Amino acid sequence: MATMNKLVYVSLILGVSPVLAQQPSSTPLSARAVFMDQKGQSIGTATLIETPNGVLIRAEAANLPSGLHGFHIHEVGRCDGQAGFESAGGHYNPTGSQHGYWQQAGPHAGDMPNQTVEDDGKLLAEVFNPNVSFNGQAPLFDQDGSALVIHAMADDYRSQPSGAAGDRIACGVIQRDR
Repeated sequence: MATMNKLVYVSLILGVSPVLAQQPSSTPLSARAVFMDQKGQSIGTATLIETPNGVLIRAEAANLPSGLHGFHIHEVGRCDGQAGFESAGGHYNPTGSQHGYWQQAGPHAGDMPNQTVEDDGKLLAEVFNPNVSFNGQAPLFDQDGSALVIHAMADDYRSQPSGAAGDRIACGVIQRDR
């Protein structure tokens, strides 16, 4: 009976160990962005978590017009609202790809799906971007940083260079947590 108990115990340990092996060995790297409107008011935040396969982005914002909005990573970590957030540069595109999911030679690394703002003006999004990382290929933390941008209209996923998504209505500089 004691041998049987030992076998069950060993089987349980061996059965659990693959699950334990899949857990991250350390705390994942994370970053944050604070969304500002063009008047410089804080309207929300985003948390970015690096995974082995890309970056998970969780965003919340308020006081936005309802409807579909383009949501992108832009190539420069600057958000000057007085200049319409043009300081954030274009979509993050370290590989020189075309813009959009509908392009054979696309998408940009910073292209992401449109997001919906409800009638109450709130955006709640969770997006996974497999085309970027914090420090590896297509690093968000290069010399001039990166920003998250919310556009006035939906991205059509094909127009060059930025999907005809209109004005930039919110912007947040991506900054490391640690």
